[in-house]
Amino acid sequence: MNRSPLALPNIRLFVMFRVLFNARFYYPVFTILFLDYGLSLEQFALLNTVWAFTIVLAEVPSGALADLLGRKRLLVTTSGLMIAEMALLAFVPLGNPQGIFLAFLANRILSGLAEALASGADEALAYDTLAAHGLAGEWPRVLEVQMRAQSIGYMFAMTLGAVVYDPGMVNRILGWVGWGGNVTQQMTMRYPVYLTLIFGLLALAVTLRMRDSAGRTRRSQSVSSLAALWELSRLTVRAGGWIVHTPLALAIILYAMTIDHTLRLIVTLTSKYYRLIDLPEASFGLIGSLVAVLGLFVPRLARGMVERFSPARNLLLLGGGSLVVLGGLTVFVPYLGVLPMVAVFVALTLTSFFTSHYLNEIAESHQRATVLSFKGLAFNAAYGGIGLVFAGLMQRLRDTTALLHPEWPAARIEDQAFRLTMGYFPWYLVIGLLLVSLLCLSRLRRHRGATGQ
Repeated sequence: MNRSPLALPNIRLFVMFRVLFNARFYYPVFTILFLDYGLSLEQFALLNTVWAFTIVLAEVPSGALADLLGRKRLLVTTSGLMIAEMALLAFVPLGNPQGIFLAFLANRILSGLAEALASGADEALAYDTLAAHGLAGEWPRVLEVQMRAQSIGYMFAMTLGAVVYDPGMVNRILGWVGWGGNVTQQMTMRYPVYLTLIFGLLALAVTLRMRDSAGRTRRSQSVSSLAALWELSRLTVRAGGWIVHTPLALAIILYAMTIDHTLRLIVTLTSKYYRLIDLPEASFGLIGSLVAVLGLFVPRLARGMVERFSPARNLLLLGGGSLVVLGGLTVFVPYLGVLPMVAVFVALTLTSFFTSHYLNEIAESHQRATVLSFKGLAFNAAYGGIGLVFAGLMQRLRDTTALLHPEWPAARIEDQAFRLTMGYFPWYLVIGLLLVSLLCLSRLRRHRGATGQ
């Protein structure tokens, strides 16, 4: 009898945790939220830099801790951090700029730690559960269900978060139900935070119901603090060495990192790009919802690809498709330019699916979370690096454009610099993929020759 992986409690809890942890109601108003609390754009940029560096610094140690002390413990801690980061924003008093900045600084650090702790631990727990029941081959199916559920949660959070943030909309809804009060922006700006805080509490309830494997539970209970520190260092070094000496694992991480960080930067620039292809701002939220709907179907496509094609063929399809998409973005076609941007989201989902499937398939259970955390470290470090490259290139092209067209207003100069900068992305990805190929292909061939595959 073929047993469904979703019949296993840990698998259902894994899907629920992913939905609750990632469905952030403040995402559609992320930048505006910071500004409405009284922060400046410069502070906003600084705080998100702190967030990224926190993830990079905590990524691998957190994965090793998951392998050493148990995945459940780290996921419970992750949920606790989510609650703490949201509580800071939900209850920080207004009117004190320094206090607000410090609250947001603590929020970004806690958020980065939560992201790092969750990275790899939840997947490792779910995959180990499948393996223990002889269902490891069902991992693509689990990923498909998880990604589709996450897309539904994303749509729900995006829609409701934007609605409750708007005081005019909230007052109209209250009027429809017969309540005559009047809410202000200072009140409604916290509503998405309150909703995310509730999801954090639900995530904690979910993680408390998870179960590590019996052997892993006994192991985590037997580790003393001093021994844990030593074992943590040893496990991290061992997992890093395994990646370096396993050509397929190294190739998966490096190829995926190259594609992921390039496309992720594009995603952060969507609103600017949409303005330059003449889309009205009111359509941005609708496009986000349509992307989420599309996300319901992409995991099934990804599952079919990993079951039908080899990793090499999937890389060729993903890399080639990404280059075509980036080329389409550089044209800035009015209105229709939204199509390549939607394709960017599709490519990112495929990258995530492929990386998770192939790494979980080849990594051993005792270091699976650490290996996945190395992947997260590589992705976030590369993302931080390309952000610096983008900022430097933008500044240089803005200065050059200003010299060539001194009569242009500042806004037009910035728009032109942005268009020129986008033209570098296809070449950046080509160079990145070529460098990774030079590093990995010869090692992969030698490995196949040595193993007779």
